[in-house]
Amino acid sequence: MITILLLLFALLIYVFTHPRYGKRPSGERLALIQKSAQYKNGRFENEHFTPELAEGYSYFNVISEFFFKKVDRKIPADIIPSIKTNLHELTLDQDVLVWFGHSSYYIQLSGKRFLIDPVFSGNASPIYGTTKAFKGTDIYTVDDIPEIDYLLITHDHYDHLDYKTIMELKPKIKQIICALGVGSHFEFWKFPKEIIIEKDWHEKIELDQNLTLYTTPSRHFSGRSTKRCNTLWTSFVLETKDFKMYLGGDSGYDTHFAEIGEKFGPFDIALIDNGQYNPAWKYIHNLPEDVIKAMKDLKAKRVFPVHSSKFALALHAWDQPLIKVTELNAISEYPIPLITPMIGELVALRNEKQEFNQWWKGVK
Repeated sequence: MITILLLLFALLIYVFTHPRYGKRPSGERLALIQKSAQYKNGRFENEHFTPELAEGYSYFNVISEFFFKKVDRKIPADIIPSIKTNLHELTLDQDVLVWFGHSSYYIQLSGKRFLIDPVFSGNASPIYGTTKAFKGTDIYTVDDIPEIDYLLITHDHYDHLDYKTIMELKPKIKQIICALGVGSHFEFWKFPKEIIIEKDWHEKIELDQNLTLYTTPSRHFSGRSTKRCNTLWTSFVLETKDFKMYLGGDSGYDTHFAEIGEKFGPFDIALIDNGQYNPAWKYIHNLPEDVIKAMKDLKAKRVFPVHSSKFALALHAWDQPLIKVTELNAISEYPIPLITPMIGELVALRNEKQEFNQWWKGVK
């Protein structure tokens, strides 16, 4: 019995001291964070009051629903369809995007390679094997990724910042761009300090003479352990002289979409959080009807709804986000073309007439 208890104790120590948890900001980094307008009362805050749960919900309700209420989450039994585009063979004069499912994607724009929130481990939680990717969604590995000019991280949740993936990508990453505090994880993981660019909201980064990146607000939260909101979450605006993209990260609906649209829009393409939602946490993840409002606020010419089709992090059916946003967009007063590729399908960034099949139909 004592031996079993000692083994369990040793296992707990191993699990909860694993480097995948990263490291909280401290020292000079913490001092810089404390000067941010977003840092109040010992933590980062959203522009407007953002309760963790919406009115009328409690943690007891939410936990009971997850574990005890009979809900058909409709996890796909079939293999999710995909296309394996060879990223190594793409020439740098091609302005393209390739989606890896959920909120991970690759961009080539103006001769530079970007990788956003990559998760190739098949897992979206700190304990491997507990939140596994759907069958067929992990066709890409780190070996399929070419050398990356800029790794962009929107926030430090496990479904956006995956330790295993990041460590395997390490030799291929030239520069990291993230929000305040997130650099602490990368330094802890022995990335060179000089390649980490860490920014507050409303900052500008000139990547080269034809490429500019801006950090913009989102409405979410952060944290890789019991301590929440000790790092900042962000969205990005990526622009050239004749092309603009909104890279949304995770967010609930708020006035920041209209403010970003007014300052930077119109956008040629906007990637917007659409999935893993629930009315209980509507303030930190868009509901499908919020996506429709956000795309119009952003003045988007085309919209790519992301944050779906790879992991089950909410109680809705796996295909509900794409079904609902497609239906709501079709009946809206001014429908906006949706970008809905299969995982791995090549998206031509400048081809506004490119069409996509509703590939999720017929997947059981």
